[in-house]
Amino acid sequence: MRDVNRIEPFLDELGEIWKERYPDWRFGQLMYNFFSSYGDPFYLEEDAFMAAFRAYSKGENPKEAVKRYYEEKRNKK
Repeated sequence: MRDVNRIEPFLDELGEIWKERYPDWRFGQLMYNFFSSYGDPFYLEEDAFMAAFRAYSKGENPKEAVKRYYEEKRNKK
């Protein structure tokens, strides 16, 4: 079973970025635009998803952000 405690921090950060950067967008609009930029997020864990979403919100390449995230995670081991 996945840790349900991961959900609240994820939603909190997503909500903060939404409010700060895209307050006029509907949720579907926000996700559609992000997915159009990133692609299919089906296999992303929440932390990798958030790395991509943070990058997207800053106008950076979300796919590159996920690559960096996984490289940093690999280097910490």
